[in-house]
Formats: sequence, C-alpha cells, structure tokens
Amino acid sequence: MKTFHNEAEPGQIAKTVLMPGDPLRAKYIAENYLENVICYNRVRGMNGYTGYYKGTAVSVQGSGMGIPSMGIYCYELYHEYDVDNIIRIGTAGAVSENVQVGDLVFAMGCCSNSNFAAQYHLPGTFAPIADFGLLESAVEKARIDQVRFHVGNIFSSDVFYEDQKGEKGVWAKMGVLVQEMETYSLYCTAARAGKRALSMLTAGSSLHSGRALTNEEREQSLDMMIRCALKLAADSMEKNV
Repeated sequence: MKTFHNEAEPGQIAKTVLMPGDPLRAKYIAENYLENVICYNRVRGMNGYTGYYKGTAVSVQGSGMGIPSMGIYCYELYHEYDVDNIIRIGTAGAVSENVQVGDLVFAMGCCSNSNFAAQYHLPGTFAPIADFGLLESAVEKARIDQVRFHVGNIFSSDVFYEDQKGEKGVWAKMGVLVQEMETYSLYCTAARAGKRALSMLTAGSSLHSGRALTNEEREQSLDMMIRCALKLAADSMEKNV
C-alpha cells in the first residue's frame, strides 16, 4: 500500500481528501478544523492528515506546486488508497475583470498549456471538467452562506514567470476566470480513474487591479473556502455524490 510518496497504512485515508497546494495549509486545516487527527504521511514534507469534521472522516494533504506534483499525489490517492473524492482548495490569480480579489471560484472546466493529457494517446483534445455532483453541491453551499462566487473555466499553466507577457489576457478573452497550476492534472487523473474531483479557488490577486490579498484578508478568504470544502466533504459522504 505504501508508495514512493505516501506512507499511509490501509484505512488511514478517508474517501474524501481536501488538497491545498501548501502542506502547511493542510496542517493548519487539520489542527483548526478536524477532531481526533492522525498524521498518516510525512514523506518529502507533504504531510497528510485524517480527522473528523462533524462526525465525518475527512483527510487533508498537500499537493505541492504544479501539474506534475498534483498528478503524482492524486494518482496515488485514487489508485493506491481508493479515494473517491478530491477537492482542491487553492489560490489563483484573477484574469477576468469580473473576478475580484477574495472571490471564490469553482472550476467547471480547465484549459491548459500542459502536455499532461498526451499520455492517454487520445485521438483529439481532451477537455477535463469537474464532477457535476460535487460542483452542484458546492454552489448550493456557497449560496446558503452568501459567499461571492463564480463558476466557469479556469487555466492551469506550467509557467509561473512568463517569458512573453500578455498570455493571461488572451485567456481572459475566452471567458477564463483565473489562472493557477494544479487543476488540469487533477481533473484528467480523476476522469481516467473514474473518480470525482472539484477545484475551488480563492482569487488571491488580480491581473487588472494589481491588488493582492493582505495577510488578514487572505486568512478570512481562505477560511471561508476551507469551511465550504469541509461542508462539501461531509455532504459528499452522506449523499455519496
């Protein structure tokens, strides 16, 4: 059961896993939101935890930065640990003028400049999407909590520091909401495994306003996203969506 990247024993990982990019954020969630927590993984500093949120077993583990890192961890969770649902909770840069700093974004679909899907040898271009059940439930919870949110297409990039400026603006013309670096491999891997995935993102900065979240705003916005994800995780186990 143990892999090169995960030392969890059978049964230690819940059916639903929340995945922030930063392993320290995973630690924060485990310590502040979960009860009866165990740490099941410490390999490469990518700590993973399982605990209980309102009586429901939930795991949380970092994915690391970038499409390849997410691809490794979500593949092992789906295939080696029989995880059913992965909910990415991360930050992104707003490329749409309609997305304000601090807004929550649910990734219905994901564009990319990555070659990740080439491994499947498909006779065309694959368009990875979220699981509708998870997406629908997440939107319902955001509405109940009166959270400002958007649903739509996002862009996962292999590049953080662009050599040629202006790429983000081109994607905005196609209705893309935000740019980040992990969702594409998550959605592709989930599709191939026949499992479920949803990426929910907090806009941490904006291409148009040039503004970024302050430390206080970041804490408030991320906590709002975390609470939404935990409610979704608990609901997904009750409804088996």
